[in-house]
Amino acid sequence: MANNLDLAGQVALDLARTLMICVTLFKSELGYGVVPSDEFDGDPATVIHIYDPYAA
Repeated sequence: MANNLDLAGQVALDLARTLMICVTLFKSELGYGVVPSDEFDGDPATVIHIYDPYAA
């Protein structure tokens, strides 16, 4: 978990582009987290951004 939103966003984008999958950046009690979008089963209200490597 990261406590810096900018850092978490950069990691999420890099992960999405490296793995070529959609990843979800979310906020939890412990900080910001990144998981593959198809594995995210948390509260949709905690989602900050979904990174799609195929988006223009």
